[in-house]
Amino acid sequence: MRVTQSMLSNNMLRNLTSSYSKMGKLNDQLTTGKKVNRPSDDPVVAMRGLGYRMQVDKVVQYQRNIGEVNNWLDSTDDALDKVGQALHRTKELVTNAANSGAMTDADREKIKSELDQLRQQIQDTANTKVGDKYIFSGTKTNSPLHDKTITPPSTEPNGYPDLTDPNNAAFTSDININVFDGVELNVNSKSAELFKEIDDMFKSFNDPDVDFGAAIGKVDGMMDELLTERADVGARQNRAELMNDRLETQELISTKQMSMNEDIDFEKVITEMISQESVHRAALSVGARIIQPSLVDFLR
Repeated sequence: MRVTQSMLSNNMLRNLTSSYSKMGKLNDQLTTGKKVNRPSDDPVVAMRGLGYRMQVDKVVQYQRNIGEVNNWLDSTDDALDKVGQALHRTKELVTNAANSGAMTDADREKIKSELDQLRQQIQDTANTKVGDKYIFSGTKTNSPLHDKTITPPSTEPNGYPDLTDPNNAAFTSDININVFDGVELNVNSKSAELFKEIDDMFKSFNDPDVDFGAAIGKVDGMMDELLTERADVGARQNRAELMNDRLETQELISTKQMSMNEDIDFEKVITEMISQESVHRAALSVGARIIQPSLVDFLR
């Protein structure tokens, strides 16, 4: 086959274009630090990268969910702690009132007045909110557990919903938050019945014939139930912490896989860039010799 000057020139230009393209690709990799800057660079790496990136994003979302779980559980534990403090004070007052030899009727009325304030404090605690959601109202997060504006027959006289009514089943329903694939954590405390029982106990203190000696046992019983509820909340807090540790590990693993798939080895790419520049200079040098002769050169 006869090789003409135009064929040599075209081949030279094609090879130079290819060389420029390779250097451009290497330059893009050095600039971005990524092996692939468009799917056409390496479809397999690009598809794997999408999968790893989705995994990282999923883990980040689960970590945000864990933050919401901790917010609910920490607020619940704090509220129940305040109830416990109120019950401790209640026991002190009831024990003093049970001392018939040292207490006058006027003293007992003062104690009843403070007990009534403690009752109202616990009622307010029953309506604790996280953001705009009531945390002790089950799935009826828009409704307060204790509502002083509602009167019978809708609720009990003490302002708490009638939990034996099927229409109020939502007040004792679970709220679950997804924290991993197929894993949910219960974040609310179904303490509606406990708050109602505590309020009934305080209501009995207003009875003119109340036996404060027997009331000490009632207070102890409420404190035991409260401790049981707090232990359950604490167990869920520990599990949430374990899940958070697992998610942090998963984030590291997913990020490492994504980096190994996408990130370049700078030393390797720089070496390739230098080698390609040398090849390109050699091609330019040879090309200059190929296109140098002209018709005038042959006529000399």
